[in-house]
Amino acid sequence: MSTPEPLVVERALVVVAHPDDIDFAAAGTIAMWVEAGIEVTYCLVTDGDAGGFDDTPRERMAGLRREEQTAAAAAIGVTEIRFLGHPDGRLYVTDEVRRDISRVIREVQPQRVLTQSPERSWDRLPASHPDHLATGEATTIAVYPDARNPFAHPELLADGLEAWTVRELWLMGGPTPGHFVDVTETFDRKMAALFCHVSQVGHRPEIADVVRGWGTRTAQAAGLPEGRLAEAFQVVPIPY
Repeated sequence: MSTPEPLVVERALVVVAHPDDIDFAAAGTIAMWVEAGIEVTYCLVTDGDAGGFDDTPRERMAGLRREEQTAAAAAIGVTEIRFLGHPDGRLYVTDEVRRDISRVIREVQPQRVLTQSPERSWDRLPASHPDHLATGEATTIAVYPDARNPFAHPELLADGLEAWTVRELWLMGGPTPGHFVDVTETFDRKMAALFCHVSQVGHRPEIADVVRGWGTRTAQAAGLPEGRLAEAFQVVPIPY
């Protein structure tokens, strides 16, 4: 019996609900992808306009968080970002959201998509914000079957966007991670990206210790040596 050839990943798409979601959960891993020559695109489903901790006027928050996410992406080496502009805190799995994510998939043509888990984690409830769950579900549906089905969202085909088959789905923040990435060498860049989100973490001087603690516990769960840091995912291969 022949063994399947390993997946070659040239392009990866990261789809999340809010600015800073990427940097809390996966920036160390993405920095390694960039180092390996993978072209990474970010897709933010909302602008995070319901976030913040101070008296920044609400009408300024969306633009501010776009600027922060752009700076955070640059700290990792990512320059391609798509903002879909759906309402923060009121995100649902609608045909419109599915179509918008499918559009980005067909435009970017990634072999790998990383998104938030559609499954709630009772052990870490903040990772399962309703917007995260909706983004994970909508993205999973966009990966299979919408983006690969030429007859789904016919307006995309009318715009010249041919069907595209994603080969691998990575999920973050879910209850059953089974794939661990040692991010010790890229942790400083992860934190540099996270610190760009001043509107979210500027009031939390302890945040570096908190995130390092998460990475330490994840590395221990992965069986890595003492002193290492890790991020965790569920990896779902997708057959043709």
